[in-house]
Order: sequence, then structure tokens, then C-alpha cells
Amino acid sequence: MSNKEIPYKIYLEENEMPDSWYNVRADMKKKPAPLLNPATLEPLKPEELEPVFCKELVKQELNDTDAYIPIPQEIKDFYKMYRPSPLVRAYCLEKKLGTPAKIYYKFEGNNTSGSHKLNSAIAQAYYAKQQGLKGVTTETGAGQWGTALSMACAYFDLDCKVYMVKVSYEQKPFRREVMRTYGASVTPSPSTTTEVGKKILEEHPGTTGSLGCAISEAVETATKHEGYRYVLGSVLNQVLLHQSVIGLESKIAMDKYGIKPDIIIGCAGGGSNLGGLISPFMGEKLRGEADYHFIAVEPASCPSLTRGKYVYDFCDTGKVCPMAKMYTLGSGFIPSANHAGGLRYHGMSSVVSELYDQGLIEARSVEQTSVFEAAEQFARVEGILPAPESSHAIRVAIDEALKCKETGEEKTILFGLTGTGYFDMVAYEKYNNGEMSDYIPTDKDLEAGFAGLPKQPE
Repeated sequence: MSNKEIPYKIYLEENEMPDSWYNVRADMKKKPAPLLNPATLEPLKPEELEPVFCKELVKQELNDTDAYIPIPQEIKDFYKMYRPSPLVRAYCLEKKLGTPAKIYYKFEGNNTSGSHKLNSAIAQAYYAKQQGLKGVTTETGAGQWGTALSMACAYFDLDCKVYMVKVSYEQKPFRREVMRTYGASVTPSPSTTTEVGKKILEEHPGTTGSLGCAISEAVETATKHEGYRYVLGSVLNQVLLHQSVIGLESKIAMDKYGIKPDIIIGCAGGGSNLGGLISPFMGEKLRGEADYHFIAVEPASCPSLTRGKYVYDFCDTGKVCPMAKMYTLGSGFIPSANHAGGLRYHGMSSVVSELYDQGLIEARSVEQTSVFEAAEQFARVEGILPAPESSHAIRVAIDEALKCKETGEEKTILFGLTGTGYFDMVAYEKYNNGEMSDYIPTDKDLEAGFAGLPKQPE
């Protein structure tokens, strides 16, 4: 089809929304390694996970065989409040760059939580309600996951306890207040309200916190309170499963107009948005039906894929969670206080890690000043102020479009615009004032994290 026939925004009808989530693990010949019990180093059985997670979510977590898992009607009804989300042709950005490339982005910021996180939050809250629980606990970095979960819990009348990474708690008071408006209690992490929080504060006085710290506190709180379970906003297989709605909608929209992306780009912290965006396209690649170039973009300050080790590690700083095989910087790695709080996790999803290890995904790390430069360039021509996390994908999408300008190739680029940056104005202020720096950990810095890696199973 010609350019003229492709609208600026491609909207699907409600009846075109996917009825099932897609589980990419079903099509992976080599599956992601299983979660291990840290005490025995043996693969975890469902009954060992059920004190921490909801039963139905444990089933989804361990399901490596079913390609499609039906979306319950109540979740589909909630999705209709903000889905289908638009697939946007970035005509203005293309023109500004003077590139022959065609750029598309899937925009997930059109809900109050401001990001894609609501896709999994509502699913996890639904299964908690179905199980008859009182509430859930969680961690949040930039605050988007905590906001999404507080919205989902309000919808199902569940209690919601959020541990927010201290640096974000201080930098993003308005995000915190949105959570409280939806009824959540929000505690800066590490805190003195848990044993693991006290221990981390003793070992790292004055720490600005990390997602690994906040996870430990949330898990401890869930396991010590009757009727509560822990829910996680990224990394886990179940979360990537729920987020596959992003890629499925993208694919349906592109197929309608005969568009085939050459390059698919996503920011990568724990892997939820990247995994969700690429899943159905990766499925085609794994089945030999089509080929795509996938790029995961991470911050240079927290480079788990590009500089991490592919080993079993604890998912949290307090070492209370199961062990996962993933690209990791070590659970003791405390990243610098960069401005993409959602990308400050020490490890990467087991699914994304395994696909990367098989050479099916390329990974790039980018420095935050270049990320904010791309964010402002995008905001000025496309009219959306992007989240710092999403702007990592924008940076590489612009880089790839400029390569096409040099070569004359008319490649089609798809990237995930995971959310908006309206609560990230402290970061934009620092960038605009010229006060933002680029911290890149030295090999010596990384060695400290690697030194704490657990003994590897045989």
C-alpha cells in the first residue's frame, strides 16, 4: 500500500482486540531455564511458589507449552477502557529527520497510570480477587507499575501496599500521590518497616535504593501477612505473557495495512515491554515464518544484557526470592540514580535473556544525555512527552532512521512508546539545565556485583 493510505494513527475496533495472550515460550525450542529454590538449588514446584504468588499466576509462570492462554472476560472489559491502543505512524519525525525510513510506534501511555504496566496489573489483581485474597504487595521504580497496580486494586477492591525506590519516592512525589489517590499505601525503600529493609540500610547507609531492595521488602510483607500475595511488574514469564497484548495489537494493525517491520525496538529494564512488543513477531521468527531484527535498549548505567553475566542469580537484593537464570549484574549491584527508574533492575527476564543468548535479539546500551536529547527531539515534533524509559527506544529508532538516510534504505521501524513523562519533570529540568551527567560503571564497579553471585547449580 502507498504511504497516503496509511493513517497517522491506526486504531483497531474493540472486537479486533486479542482474545488470548501469546506465550512465546511455547515456540522456543530451548526454553528459559527454570526458577530454582535458593536453599536446594532444585527447580521450584508450584506449591513452593504459591505462598508468594497467586495460584493461577504460578500456573502461567510455569507454562512452557500452551501458545495461547485465553484472556478472562472481566480483564477484557477493563482493557476496553484504554485499549486497543493506537499504532502511530511518526510522519512528523520522519520528515524532521529527512529519512526514507518508515517509523511506527505503539503508544501505551493513554491511561492514567501513564504506561503499559496496566496490562499486567489488571490481570494480576483479577487473579488475586478470584483467589479471595485481601490484598497484594509490590515494588515500584519510577512509579508507573505502582500506579497501575493501585488502579487495578481499586477496581477489584483489594488492598495495595507499594514499596517505592527511595530516589523515585523523593523525585516523583506526584506519582506517589496518584497511587495514594487510588488507595495504595506507599513506603520509600529501603525502609525500617521490614527486617530486610533494616539490614540493607545497615549495610548501605544513605542508599537511594534499587528495585532489588524494594522487591525484598514487598515479598517479606506479603509472606508475613495472611491473605496477601506478592505481584511483580516485570521480569517474570507471567508478566511478559500479559504484555503480549501490545505486540498482538501491533501485529493485527500492521497486517491490516500490509506493513511488515524490518526492525523492532524496545527499551529493556526487566523485559516486560520489550517481551510484550516482540512476542508475536518473535514467534514467527522461531517458527521460520518471517524474519525481523529485534533491538533491546538499556541504560549504559545499568547494562545487564550488554555487560552482565548469564548465570543464576537472586531476583532481589535481600535474597529472599527464587533464583532465575538471566543476564545479571549481581543482586548486590546498586545502580547510579539515573533518571529511568524503571530500567534500574540488575537482571533481565529469563525469556529475553534466553532469546538474547541464542542471538535472536541485539542489545545496545545508551547514555542518558543522548536519551533525553532524543526525548526532546521526539516531543517537539510528535507532540507527546515520552517517559525516560521509552526514550531509550526512541534514541535507537532515530539512530536507525538516520542510518537509512545515509544508505537510502526504506526500512520500516517499529518501537514501543511505553508511556508518558509528565511525572519525570525533575529529570527534564536537570537535562535542560545542563546538570545531567552520564555515569557508566567501570569494570571494577561491576566486579563488586559479580562477586556476590550465588554458587551455581551443577
